[in-house]
Amino acid sequence: MKPFKVLLLLGMIIGNSAIAQELKEISYSEGTQKLKGLVTKNAGQKLPAVVILPAWKGIDQESKDAALALEKEGYIALIADIYGEGNAPNDNAAASKLSSTYKKDFKLYQNRIKAALDAVKKQGATEVAVIGYCFGGAGALETARAGFDVKGTVCIHGGLSKSPDRANGTINTKVLVLHPADDASVSKADYDGLIVELDEGKADWQIITYANSKHTFTNPESADYNELMAKRAWNHTLMFLKEVLK
Repeated sequence: MKPFKVLLLLGMIIGNSAIAQELKEISYSEGTQKLKGLVTKNAGQKLPAVVILPAWKGIDQESKDAALALEKEGYIALIADIYGEGNAPNDNAAASKLSSTYKKDFKLYQNRIKAALDAVKKQGATEVAVIGYCFGGAGALETARAGFDVKGTVCIHGGLSKSPDRANGTINTKVLVLHPADDASVSKADYDGLIVELDEGKADWQIITYANSKHTFTNPESADYNELMAKRAWNHTLMFLKEVLK
């Protein structure tokens, strides 16, 4: 192996190790299912908190980076484990199948989110907001639909639809949707339907749409990554969290 590649590999190992040291594992449960998330080291203090709902493969680098960035902003951050110990999918096909189960059984998804909310409150959280990426973005909307005690929810390139047989209900929490303009996974009907749902729910909501952005535009590891728009989306997230939590 060439020296440069060795140094690059060592750098990646050291970098990942440093991140692992800065986030602590947290064990909690939902019913009989054991769950294992990650929490920032400031857990235990009386601080506002953010629960992060990761994308369809479970806890990933984007969610870890977000947690560490939120800690620097003065928040406790907990990355939720939705699938449960040992159930994280290994590839996109498995992730698609598993996440679809939770999209259909939205009550199960809501219960797993509620377990994470309960867990972070035990870590000293004074107030809580939820942000989610992709599959987790859909979870952020499910948090609002469930009426959980959170100050705000942020859906980042998430699925916007819900089953047509589900009635629209009151939405008491503030909702921010960060939507890539060229997201092929979201139809105009889904987009319009969400606006109807939020309006009928008397929600305090806003949608920010990012030009020249495909589905996973905030993820540096994705071919869809748009650095400029990702930075704007993060700044919009921080602005929203500052409003609802501080």
